[in-house]
Amino acid sequence: MRKNKLALAVAIAITFALPVHAQDKTTTENAVELDSVEVTGVRIAPLPQAEATLDSSGIKAKSAATSDTAQLLEDIPGLSLYGNGGVSSLPVMRGFADDRLRIQVDGIDLISACANHMNPPLSYIDPSSIGRIEVFAGITPVSLGGDSLGGTIMVESVAPEFAENNEAMRSKGSAGLFYRSNGNAYGANVSALFAGENFSFTYNGSTAHSDNYRAGDDFKPAGLAAAGREWLDGDEVGSSYYKSTNQSIGLAFRQDNHLFELKYGQQDIPRQGFPNQRMDMTRNDSKQLNLRYKGVFAWGALEAGAYREDTRHSMQFGDDKLFWYGPTAAQDGQPGPTCATMGPTCYAAGMPMDTEGKNTGVHLKANITLSERDLLRIGTDIQQYRLDDYWLPSGRMMAPNTFWNIRDGERDRLAAFAEWEANWNTRWLTQLGIRFENVSMDAGPVQSYNPMFSQPDANAFNAADRSRNDGNLDMTALSRFTPSATQTFEFGIAQKTRSPNLYERYAWSTHGMAMRMVNFAGDGNGYVGNLALKPETATSLSLNADWHDAGNKRWNLHASAYVNEIDDYIDAERCFSATPFGMACTADNLTRQTGFVYLQFVNQSARIYGFDLSAKFPIAENSRFGSLSGKAIVSYSHGENETTGDNLYNIMPLNAEFVIEQKHGAWTHRLEAEFVSAKNEVSAVRNEVETAGYAIAHLRGSYEWKKLRLDFGIENIFDRFYTHPLGGAYLGQGKTMPGTDVPWGLSVPGKGRSLYTGLNFEF
Repeated sequence: MRKNKLALAVAIAITFALPVHAQDKTTTENAVELDSVEVTGVRIAPLPQAEATLDSSGIKAKSAATSDTAQLLEDIPGLSLYGNGGVSSLPVMRGFADDRLRIQVDGIDLISACANHMNPPLSYIDPSSIGRIEVFAGITPVSLGGDSLGGTIMVESVAPEFAENNEAMRSKGSAGLFYRSNGNAYGANVSALFAGENFSFTYNGSTAHSDNYRAGDDFKPAGLAAAGREWLDGDEVGSSYYKSTNQSIGLAFRQDNHLFELKYGQQDIPRQGFPNQRMDMTRNDSKQLNLRYKGVFAWGALEAGAYREDTRHSMQFGDDKLFWYGPTAAQDGQPGPTCATMGPTCYAAGMPMDTEGKNTGVHLKANITLSERDLLRIGTDIQQYRLDDYWLPSGRMMAPNTFWNIRDGERDRLAAFAEWEANWNTRWLTQLGIRFENVSMDAGPVQSYNPMFSQPDANAFNAADRSRNDGNLDMTALSRFTPSATQTFEFGIAQKTRSPNLYERYAWSTHGMAMRMVNFAGDGNGYVGNLALKPETATSLSLNADWHDAGNKRWNLHASAYVNEIDDYIDAERCFSATPFGMACTADNLTRQTGFVYLQFVNQSARIYGFDLSAKFPIAENSRFGSLSGKAIVSYSHGENETTGDNLYNIMPLNAEFVIEQKHGAWTHRLEAEFVSAKNEVSAVRNEVETAGYAIAHLRGSYEWKKLRLDFGIENIFDRFYTHPLGGAYLGQGKTMPGTDVPWGLSVPGKGRSLYTGLNFEF
């Protein structure tokens, strides 16, 4: 750690020495105007620029094909998705995923209130309600980071509108429908606006439904029919269904340079299957109240906000999964002969799991213009999070008590930051930031179902000191060099820190069944927490180069390279216990090379490095067939555990995307091709499943006429069967609670061919 901090300090000194001594030899003619925001006449140039920005038009083009907000980001360099539920994918950027990213929705730092992370932040907003998304894939300024190691994703709802000076009242709205053939998916959305010159009211509502989707090329797990479990169609991917409804109302008031917003939103997901988890979601109710303020003053700008989010979440075995199995099984009143067929009637009482999360926060940020050259950003974030995770009694074995997985869980953050940005001349721009966070955590006493179910573990946990307090320090140094109107170079170094989440520290049971319920990796393994965990600290170096036309509109070539050294990286090791209540942590667990295993979260050292290449270019312009342009993306990441020499889990292999787009009048057409290499650098400690390489193609189109927009397309045109490298272990059908054997021995299959269409009308 000392070496990392010393290297960081030296690099910061070098980075900021460069522009101070550089001489500006650029003439006025060649001066490059950087991206800016006007604040009382002083130019503020943000650094770094977002890796990608999606506005409402780009979002509309993609929302007909997906109801999963995370999938809107798929074609951003360096960004992939962990498999999860149909509206709950988890973004991964340059090897960092889930809690290692900072994800904000309308300024709220949302937290997944689930042992399987079934309700991640991006699942709380429907694509139809989004106005803008900004993605910072590399080193993130301290003003946008905090309690994370990777990049930042900022999602904003459609901004409020107001009547112009010559309007007495403004009213507008939109309505949309979509249908997707694969999974019989359909849904609708509606929005309305009523506004005066200073007051605005908005409503947004959406609903989406899908049955199980179909895999490509007649997928059928080996041995399914022989086991007597063929109640799903042969190519159907079990537990891939979902139903989701989101609604929000917003009030906004503006006066001169001041804007106040109050928004209330709620979500209802009565069911969502998870093909890479042993459980399915049977309820997710969320209520959010969000108050925000933005103001512009003579000295700069001020932003403030306060929010409260309550989540009620439940899990259970869905219809595609079995709990009890075996030729003579008889549990909870189910007769043995019925279970011998392994059919859909072979259910026990199951294993209900409930979670309640309460998330309260306040944030304040000021942009202070010190001079024409200097800008100071200062701010604070306060967050208070409470979590109860309990499993009600069920059947004969899991009784008579309620199992408390986490009781009275607390995770509170108090952060302050300062960031100095200097526009030295037309060539050099620098930024230096420091952020301190205090993360305090605690959990109450727990209990097991009964004395035979991990009660010794519970006693040991209850007797331990569970209070933890982390003092985390983030530092960033960034610089941009613009030698000409067609070249831009950015480089930076940072130290970023993340404290463990509540499950990593406080999941306590080593009973196999309980461990299998704690898994936000989607790998089918079982996990137990670790009270001794330390915060993760990453030292990151990033280099970006961009070549483009003078207006940066016709063509560009962007290259990024990065390396991250992580101390106390929270990985996992096989657990072992010589005591009788070690339960799943047996000697065999240490040597098993296939199937599922049992793991404990531990601190180790890790390294993640890679590169991203992207380009856009014109092919033909103003021809009789309109304009034709191309786009290409190539990304590669490698992650290794330096303590053990193992590969890190769920690292995306070499992948590429190529796009040809035609625009002709109101018509737009796109042909997309995805190429993913075989994944054979897998995590041995987790027995991660390898995946084969594949290539799939998509055809998309749209037509816009006045206030009407039609989107249509075909995904996976050739119905190619494939398994996504980050899809996780397939647990979507059949027996869902095997202790060690993998039911089908493969990752979750991707979607087969799907035709889709979406229609949106503005009024």
